[in-house]
Amino acid sequence: MEQGDESLSAGLDCSEGPAEPGAASGGDKDYDDILELNQFDGLPYSSRFYTLLRERKELPVWKAKREFMDTLAKEQFVNVSGSARTGRSSQIPQWCAEHCLSVHFQHGMVVCSQTLAQQAVDLALRVADEMDVNIGHEVGYSIPLETCCTGETILRYSTDEVLLREIMSDPFLECYGVIVVDQAHQRTVATDVFLGLLKDIALQRPDLRIVLLTAAEAEPKQLSHFTGSPMPQIQLESPTAGEVVHSSTADGYFCSALRLVLEIHRCEEDGDVVVFLVTKQEIDLACELLLLEGRGLDPGLGELVPVAAHPGQARNVQILGEEETEHRRKRRRVFLTSSPNEDFFWAVGSIGFIIDAGLEKRNVYNPRIRTDSVTIQPISKGQARSRRQLTAATGEPPNQRPCVPLCVFLFCVNSVFLLGHAGKCFCLYPEDRPLPAEPRPHIVDSDITSTVLFLKRMEIAGLRRCDFADRPDPAALMQALEELDYLAALDNEGNLSEMGIIMSEFPLEPQMSKTLLASCEYDCVSEVVIIAAMLTAPSCFLVPPADLKPEATQCHVKFQHPEGDHFTLINIYKAFKQCQRDPHCNVAEWCQDLHLDLAALLTADALHAQLTDTLKRIEMPVSMPAFGSRGNSLNIKKALLAGFFMQVARDVDGAGNYLILTHKHVAQLHPQSAYGAKSSKLGLPEWLLFHRHSFSEDNCLRTVTHITAKQFIQMAPQYFFYNLPASESKDVLQCILSQGAPRCREEEPPLEDQTHDRCVIQ
Repeated sequence: MEQGDESLSAGLDCSEGPAEPGAASGGDKDYDDILELNQFDGLPYSSRFYTLLRERKELPVWKAKREFMDTLAKEQFVNVSGSARTGRSSQIPQWCAEHCLSVHFQHGMVVCSQTLAQQAVDLALRVADEMDVNIGHEVGYSIPLETCCTGETILRYSTDEVLLREIMSDPFLECYGVIVVDQAHQRTVATDVFLGLLKDIALQRPDLRIVLLTAAEAEPKQLSHFTGSPMPQIQLESPTAGEVVHSSTADGYFCSALRLVLEIHRCEEDGDVVVFLVTKQEIDLACELLLLEGRGLDPGLGELVPVAAHPGQARNVQILGEEETEHRRKRRRVFLTSSPNEDFFWAVGSIGFIIDAGLEKRNVYNPRIRTDSVTIQPISKGQARSRRQLTAATGEPPNQRPCVPLCVFLFCVNSVFLLGHAGKCFCLYPEDRPLPAEPRPHIVDSDITSTVLFLKRMEIAGLRRCDFADRPDPAALMQALEELDYLAALDNEGNLSEMGIIMSEFPLEPQMSKTLLASCEYDCVSEVVIIAAMLTAPSCFLVPPADLKPEATQCHVKFQHPEGDHFTLINIYKAFKQCQRDPHCNVAEWCQDLHLDLAALLTADALHAQLTDTLKRIEMPVSMPAFGSRGNSLNIKKALLAGFFMQVARDVDGAGNYLILTHKHVAQLHPQSAYGAKSSKLGLPEWLLFHRHSFSEDNCLRTVTHITAKQFIQMAPQYFFYNLPASESKDVLQCILSQGAPRCREEEPPLEDQTHDRCVIQ
């Protein structure tokens, strides 16, 4: 046992809770018998603390507190598994804070990682309330573009991405004594990278405690990841879920789910509904259809309120928050969501019904064509279990809910079933459908170029290696290294170059980082920073209902720029900032009238400030705005090509069929593009640069800007050009090359006289 652990066992009782700092809690005494001073801030507890304490004691996790605290004192690693309703994400980090307090924080504070920013904020607010301390002081959170904590914060909730960037400046996370990795079962790329680095950090810091929190029992690979042998595991009791009903659906899960929602609403049973669909398009369409159907229902049934809850989307507090009981009786909320989003509803206490399609959309990166394809596959057994648990999320225990008869029609093959009471999970798939035991790790199916750039930076920082539980796909790894080499981020030995080190400073994809650095040479930083911020933030274009689409299109046409969509984004951002500065302009109404997303524009604005600060911190020149001049437009295109020369396409037939040079795939322009819109007066460009190819959605090129073949030849590295597959478009380029097109600098020799030249940005 390490120094300080004995004081934990003797002085701080493991079964109950807070005690005055430095004083014993009195063995098995309850909270009612201890001193009424908060051990974290020394102030008297409020009455709300005791109210919340009674609620906390009812959580399943509370029974495991003694076992957890004893294990944490003795072991470096521990796994706690339990569903979202057990209290694992809110209570375990608090107990870790008590552990650190017992040893006087000599090894550091506590951080709890989350996969979603909104969950980090929600948990921090809840835990600060339970600990009876101020948010931003003893308890805080740190998410992209927002930090609410101080250097003295005891417990911090943070996203995996923020923690990974923190490792860049503090490679061994020496400010933390306990690191809690929540949602480890989701196996996101960031989580797997974080766990891979933690293995090396833990070897060099034996005092560090690492806690894994999973929704179901962790897979053996995770349990043995750190030491090669299974780590101690604590299994929490899960709340009693409602009844589960399986059914095959002859006419598809989508129609059956909507019919089921309407039948639930007609039967007047209390309880909100959560519907797990598959795609974003299904969610939006279901929301429109339920709004339409709801208008024709009997007003006496109350209002039917569909809520589109996309994964990763910030929660609408007014909709998801607790409403007054009288008001809630008059409406039923229907949350339409998809995977992975089971824990999104951890704070919603009025869920009575779950409708589960049992499927999820999976993006699988294809390194050959450098884009994602989509597969629809069954959810894992753990996900199915987590969804069923949400039926136990009401304010009353399941066995105390009123049992009012409910007639629910499941539309199957010529069959109608009469079912019982509220608190049900309707699985729209047969019970004998085989479900995978565990979800497939995202790192084996994702574009890992940004991850490889980050890991190369970590090698410089002193971390020897990232030991993945599941190795990335070798083809994706080779493609990532090739792309970084094209971007001049690697030297001849495969290590990070000076350019690569600077690129890793930005929270951007490598191609955009290179574009931003190139803008410093071409004196268009002010404009390219806007483009980078707007493309990194969510899309600023709202997708309106069908009847408002013509109006929205006309509004967006006002911002279109003849040079292309990247320039259109600059117009929108500048108009947004002008509205913000105008005291007579209501920004929210302005966005609503123009069918623009205010939240996305605010995110872009915050990103713009962050990128500008980073440029100043690393002492890169920031040019004055010159948007609108011909020279500035040309420089912006050069900067874009410096990073995105791998994303160039040519119209091969004059009809808008664009051949992508890198893999000879033919795609079309997205209708939202300035060139692709039917109302556009702009002609189709022969050559263009695109930001994204939405191959799996509609096979469209998104965010495109017109370029010329000579501009492409001028900016693309020579060895990239020669590695392009043979095509008519390459022959056109070769013909221009043979006529002596200039390189990045006029004094440089023609391409054919160089062997391994790059367009080097100083």
